[in-house]
Amino acid sequence: MIAVRVREPHFLEVIEAECAEPGPNEIRVKVSTSGICGSDIHILHGSNPFAKYPRVIGHEFAGTIAATGIAVTSVSVGDNVVVDPVISCGHCYACRVGRSNVCANLEVLGVHRDGGFRSEVVVPVANAVKVSKNLPLSVAALAEPFSIAANVLVRTGCDERDTVLIYGSGTVGLTVLQVAKLKGARVIVADPDKRRLERAEQFGADRVLQSGKDDIPASVAGENNGLGPTLVIDGAGVPALLEEACRVASPAGRIGILGFSPAPCNVSQQEIVKKELTLVGSRLSRRLLPEVVSWLESGQLKPEPMITQTFRGSEAKEAFALIERSPEQTVKVQLDFS
Repeated sequence: MIAVRVREPHFLEVIEAECAEPGPNEIRVKVSTSGICGSDIHILHGSNPFAKYPRVIGHEFAGTIAATGIAVTSVSVGDNVVVDPVISCGHCYACRVGRSNVCANLEVLGVHRDGGFRSEVVVPVANAVKVSKNLPLSVAALAEPFSIAANVLVRTGCDERDTVLIYGSGTVGLTVLQVAKLKGARVIVADPDKRRLERAEQFGADRVLQSGKDDIPASVAGENNGLGPTLVIDGAGVPALLEEACRVASPAGRIGILGFSPAPCNVSQQEIVKKELTLVGSRLSRRLLPEVVSWLESGQLKPEPMITQTFRGSEAKEAFALIERSPEQTVKVQLDFS
């Protein structure tokens, strides 16, 4: 069995790794597919403030249960599952008010604990979501990134009355786009890369704008009867976009922030108060994987074209190199450990 580990910043390695037996309330998962996320890249480069080293990375993964602990009754050996990487304490203030994704004692698989870039991994059974045998595990592994999109749209509220502006058409932007469309919203996507915008159109964007070429504020000013977008999502993680988001948002609009850059940005209190804007941070997902899995199983979401490349787990270095060398060629790169 193998595992993909960041031994220290800038040092990615493929190692031989054994897997422990599951405890009473744990399961051992034979990993089939794991997706590479931007946060994995940040861990590799030492720019993820939450990571601890050395670390087996990977938090977007699905597989088949190989063994169960003696107290496990909800799932069985042979079941296919996708794993929620968020492990919370259940008793702090955030957990008590239903916000387990920002638990005071939060641990995330692949960040604080070893994750799913390995042949087999032991996880709490509470974090396993059973998936249909009819759902390919490569698609099931997309449930976690879609849960991030679901979380920000739950936090901000999104329905058929909304006109949504999404900054960024990478993986985050595309998942937010698809979930917003599922909820019936009109969606505009802005990105500097024309190829990415073409992908956004393929996934249902009602309108695309090329940042740097199109004047975004002027272009969206006529939306929503001249009031501007009702919901703005920063899917690019660029702090400077927040000031523009406040300017373009409609009165009573909402703004969702997904990035966690420490860089400061200039935001006008006047703009926020004048329009009574709601600014919302969103981190990870609060137990939304079951709902996302139901969307995938029912065909309400059809995200297969997002999987642009698949490498064997042993080829992890080549996969990471491709993402960094030619990001325009990739959306979701997955590792196959089956």
